[in-house]
Formats: sequence, C-alpha cells, structure tokens
Amino acid sequence: MARTTASGEGRRATIKDVAKRAGVSPSAVTLAVHDKPGVSPRTRERILQAARDLGWSPNQAAQSLSGRAVHTVGLAIARPARMLGLEPFYMEFVSGIESVLARHSCSLLLRLVEAEEEVEVQRGWWQGNRINGSVLVDLRVDDPRVDVLPDIGLPAVAVGHPSLAGPFTSVWTDDAAAMTEAVQYLGALGHRRIARVSGPAELGHSAIRTRAFTDTARRLGLTARTVVADFSADQGGRACRSLLLSADRPTAIVFDNDLMAVTALGVIAEFGLSVPHDLSLLAWDDSQLCQLTRPTLSAMQHDVFSFGADVTETLFDVMLGREAVSHAVQVPSLVPRGSTAPPAAP
Repeated sequence: MARTTASGEGRRATIKDVAKRAGVSPSAVTLAVHDKPGVSPRTRERILQAARDLGWSPNQAAQSLSGRAVHTVGLAIARPARMLGLEPFYMEFVSGIESVLARHSCSLLLRLVEAEEEVEVQRGWWQGNRINGSVLVDLRVDDPRVDVLPDIGLPAVAVGHPSLAGPFTSVWTDDAAAMTEAVQYLGALGHRRIARVSGPAELGHSAIRTRAFTDTARRLGLTARTVVADFSADQGGRACRSLLLSADRPTAIVFDNDLMAVTALGVIAEFGLSVPHDLSLLAWDDSQLCQLTRPTLSAMQHDVFSFGADVTETLFDVMLGREAVSHAVQVPSLVPRGSTAPPAAP
C-alpha cells in the first residue's frame, strides 16, 4: 500500500518527496542512497530516515518492471547522421549493445539529437514509458544530464569517467593512461615536437586526454600542442593542414579517432611529405580502417564491441535492481604499425 507523502497525498512517494522531507536536493538523495561521496554522514542519515518514513527505495524503478519484460533501451547520440555513418567507433559500440539486447529479446531505441535537447528527449522517453533504461554517451564537462535525469528516476549507465557521471553507475576507459602511453611512445622514438588533433573540447574524455597529453609532454620535455576538431574527416584534415603550415611543424601527430588519422594521410601527401619518414601518425580506437591504409596506421587499440556489450550488461543490472558497480574496462593498448618511426635526421 502506498505511504502518505510529505505533501499529504496518498500516492507512492517519489525521490522529490524524500528530498523535500529531508530538506535537500533530489541529487543529494541519489548520492546518499547509493552511498556515494558528496553528502555528510549526518545529511545521509537524515535522507535515509526520510526515505524509510515515506516507504521509498531507490529500487522502485526496477520494481515497477515486475510483471513485464525489459523491452527497450534508449541511446541518444549528439552527432550528425552523415558523420555517424562514417565513424567506426559508434558502429562497433552499437553492435556490442545489440549483442546483449538480442539475448534478452530487447530492442534499441536510437535517436540522433542536438546536445542541448537530450535531457528532454530522455525525459520524454522515460515518462512516456517508451524505455526501461538508457545509455548516456559523450558526457560533457558539467553535463546537465547528470543533474537532471537522476531526479526523474531514469535507470541509466553513463559511459565516462566517474568524475563526469555524477550519481550514475559508470563504465569507462582510462583515457589518461592510454594517452600517457601514446606520448611516452613517441618520446621514446625520439620525437621532440608532437601535436594532437582532438575531439570537441567540451567532451569530458577530450578534456581528460588533453590534460594527460600536455602533462606527459611537459614531463618528458617535449613541445606539444592540441588542435580541436569534431571527429569528422573534414575538420581532421583542416587541423592537420594547419599543423603542417605552422612554423614549428610537429614530427608526430596523435589523432583522437581513426577517421581523422586516415584523412591526414591524404593531406600529408598534398604537401609532398611521406609517412612515417617526414611525419609519424598515431590513431585511436584501431578500427579496420587503420589496417587498410598504406602505410598501416599505428593506433591505441580498444575493443569497442566488448565495451558496448559491457555497458549494456551493466545497464541490465541497474534496470533490474541488481548490484551495479562502476568500473573501468581494459585500457587501450598501443599497436605500432607502419605510420610511426623515429623522426628524420635534421
């Protein structure tokens, strides 16, 4: 039987009722009931007591699924449709998601959105009973999704470092460790001037990689710079061109995805330069594209298919009220191929 809420209504208590009774925000309630840092012990106990008084538990979303199967998982991606079709990462990632959903006879609801509209899209899906849970990708610095979506009770897994994920269970790759290895490798080859073509600066994983790239280069005494792009072939090519036209042209470039690295091969040829004699290239993710080019591209290898599957298995734990633990997947590993070599003698 439903308890009487803080407002005196005879309906089932919600997270907002608990927050009102405890005198805190709904986000604080989420942190407290999942025993995450961010609230004091005294505040946590006050929140838990309010939840007990109202008969509310964080598993109510999962309990509401009883009697019917988990049938649909949501995935909103803030990328242009044409670009998404060309980017190997998301093709592999979605394939990994589907491999798990197929075993559960569950469907994927995929929508391409503008970044600023995703909160309302996710809210509409959940409140309209169109999904049982969602995968949140491309977390941004101070992402509004991690502030708003927990308040409506959306079961979700955030694909990103815990520092970006707020109260959500998160699954992530250690981008800092991978970037550190990439820079150390280029330094060991003898490169002293290196550059990086990144994804959008507002993305959390871009910021993490940028810090690791800059800090590692500084520690090794290397000259380093980052040029921001958007993962597309067009902007990746423009970024590479700007680096080649600079007075302190680098001898090695790291690209944040393989599509931009493949495009750079053509740009370098425009300048009459060769890879790796004049310029070394290092890609990210290591899709099939990296092995189809000439020379083949050195890359930070990442099993994106397994990543997508791991995220989805974790989401099922969240949706069904089982213990779901935030965790990192295997760190991307360096695969040297034909696009990297010691710099040419001056």
